[in-house]
Amino acid sequence: MLIRFKKNLEKIAMGLLSFMPDEKDVKKLQQTIKEYETNPDWHLYLWKEDDDVLGAIGVRVEGEVNAVIQHISVNPSHRNIGIGRKMVNEVERLYQDQYSVSTTEEILDFYQKCDKSAEEVKNDE
Repeated sequence: MLIRFKKNLEKIAMGLLSFMPDEKDVKKLQQTIKEYETNPDWHLYLWKEDDDVLGAIGVRVEGEVNAVIQHISVNPSHRNIGIGRKMVNEVERLYQDQYSVSTTEEILDFYQKCDKSAEEVKNDE
């Protein structure tokens, strides 16, 4: 289940975002989290199953037409089981009525892989 980031989940969110290649530096990571806390156009969501937070996905709204997925990370011990794809699908569902969803260059390969996985699931049905 996708939940909105809250301050009390900051350490978990920072831990998940630290797996992103551009977020390895602690100061950069702190700036990113602060941006999610203060910028109304930046939205950070966490993926929660049972009582565990397993992933994070960050979206930047640009103007009134675009929602750009700019961060996505899954706890390494829970990778390759579809959590990333679930987060992408849920963000697309949340934003589809108002925005065109896209990604940054860094996320593009993963995003396309999610789209391909979704097509494979449809074809298997």
